[in-house]
Amino acid sequence: MAVRLRLKRMGKKKQPTYRIVAIDSRAARDGKYIENLGTYDPRQEPAKVQLVEERALYWLDQGAQPSDTVYGLLQRKGVLLRRHLKGLGTEDAKVQEEVQKWEITQADKLKRREAVKAQRKVKAKATTTTPEPAAAEPVAAEPVQTEGGQEPATS
Repeated sequence: MAVRLRLKRMGKKKQPTYRIVAIDSRAARDGKYIENLGTYDPRQEPAKVQLVEERALYWLDQGAQPSDTVYGLLQRKGVLLRRHLKGLGTEDAKVQEEVQKWEITQADKLKRREAVKAQRKVKAKATTTTPEPAAAEPVAAEPVQTEGGQEPATS
């Protein structure tokens, strides 16, 4: 049986939330699953992910293939980094230290991203509320004169 880590849709109509599940690859999207690994709520800002990391690592070690979305979620939570470091034979204390460093850098990136968003928002608000200076009145064009001192004929 080929096991996949994928999303199972939950929630109301037009208000999706998802469960991250280990499921037989031949089962329907919302069909019977083997194990519930966590939840994913994309409607919150930022998207909320709750995950039982130990069980996700267990299923990955057993050969389960994550879907593209679940792969991204595992990557964002640091599960794939932890698995990579353990695969290299790194001791648990060193793995924990590396994951903590990675989480700090991710938090810094998020803060910088939010600061840039706030600056853009302030800049956009300032440009929309600032009244533009009154346009100068159009100047009437002076008639063009030819060498002979006469205006060109217009038809």
